[in-house]
Amino acid sequence: MFVRLVYESFRRQKRRKLLAGAAITLGVTVATAMIAVATDIGDKINRELRTIGANILVTPQEDTLDVEIGGVNLKPPTDGAFLNEADLPKIKGTFWHNNITGFAPMLPVNASIESDGKAQDATLLGTYFAKQLTFGTENFTTGVRTTHPWWRVSGAWPDDNSRDVLLGERLASRLGAKPGDQIVLSNRQLHVSGILSTGSAEDDQVVAPLSLAQEILGRPGAVRRVYVSALTKPEDALARRDPKSMSGPVYDRWYCSPYPQSIAFQLAEAVPHSHAEQIRQVAQNEGAVLTRIEGLIFLITLAALFASALAVSAAMATAIFERRAEVGLMKALGAGKLAVASVFFAEASLLALLGGLLGFGAGALLARQIGQSIFNSQIEIQPVLLPVILSIAVLVTFGGSAAAIRRAVQLDPVFALRGEL
Repeated sequence: MFVRLVYESFRRQKRRKLLAGAAITLGVTVATAMIAVATDIGDKINRELRTIGANILVTPQEDTLDVEIGGVNLKPPTDGAFLNEADLPKIKGTFWHNNITGFAPMLPVNASIESDGKAQDATLLGTYFAKQLTFGTENFTTGVRTTHPWWRVSGAWPDDNSRDVLLGERLASRLGAKPGDQIVLSNRQLHVSGILSTGSAEDDQVVAPLSLAQEILGRPGAVRRVYVSALTKPEDALARRDPKSMSGPVYDRWYCSPYPQSIAFQLAEAVPHSHAEQIRQVAQNEGAVLTRIEGLIFLITLAALFASALAVSAAMATAIFERRAEVGLMKALGAGKLAVASVFFAEASLLALLGGLLGFGAGALLARQIGQSIFNSQIEIQPVLLPVILSIAVLVTFGGSAAAIRRAVQLDPVFALRGEL
């Protein structure tokens, strides 16, 4: 009898059930898409934000030491210490090596350029452009083309094993140089492969392969600083704590979380005699953007589910009002409040499951479309999300139906059968 009551309800009130089911499906569709995007969006947004530039800087440890006596800084005004280029592949040997998208060493060198028979001072910046490196069995490519994607080159990028260079656009304008020209830099004949535009100090510099800068400096293997681009998570209370004050389990959690500070800490461990710290302007802006986007996604999901619950509530209230005589007859025949409520909750559960399944499928398609149109990549829907979505659909449907079902179980059968309600 119970099953028949539920079946007849769907058969006789097709329109009401269809409206309620459509409301559930639409709400669950938005919720599925937003949850899928939220669970898969972190890395994608982080990769998009990597166009801002590197977010961690590695420098020689000696540069962080202040030598003062009587308030007088006795640190010599030199170029400081250097990192060893041979140690740089160890960056890919850290716990978070998969999160490190690239790194670029820098070595500024004072040089002179001969122009119109006169020599003028200039800065030569040695770096990697797209260097092929190996760590263990892993082969990877890294350099400024990864860590500094806003650099624009008119002409061709130099090869890291060549003697080709890039001229900053302001320096090139003063020299009257263009791609394909030859220049004399510190008594070396070099080929200009392109003109570099960065909107920064590099526009007044010569940018060359790192090996050329080391040759001019006379320090093979020397590196002044390393810019590292890493996928990180926004800071929270744990991220801001000093690791020296943490106990074992808390320290392990901090160490195994991709905070900028913990990745920088591991980089300093991997590269001997180095100090690493986050570039706060970049890292904090990324965290703020991610937090706001996640908050926006949460609000959209909440609004969609709330609207769905309201629509279900209206549809169920109308359906129960039309069936008040049926409810009165059930109670007159001895049905208790629990029996009456169980019929309507069974109908709501069936609607929730059907709407949840349809909404999950539609939400998966919507999430893929969002991923393709915004991030130009697929957003994967995890199977474990299905029971979560179905649970949300049931909760939303029960929440929207609760008030109407409560009124139904409180109907007086006498007035209901006489049609006075």
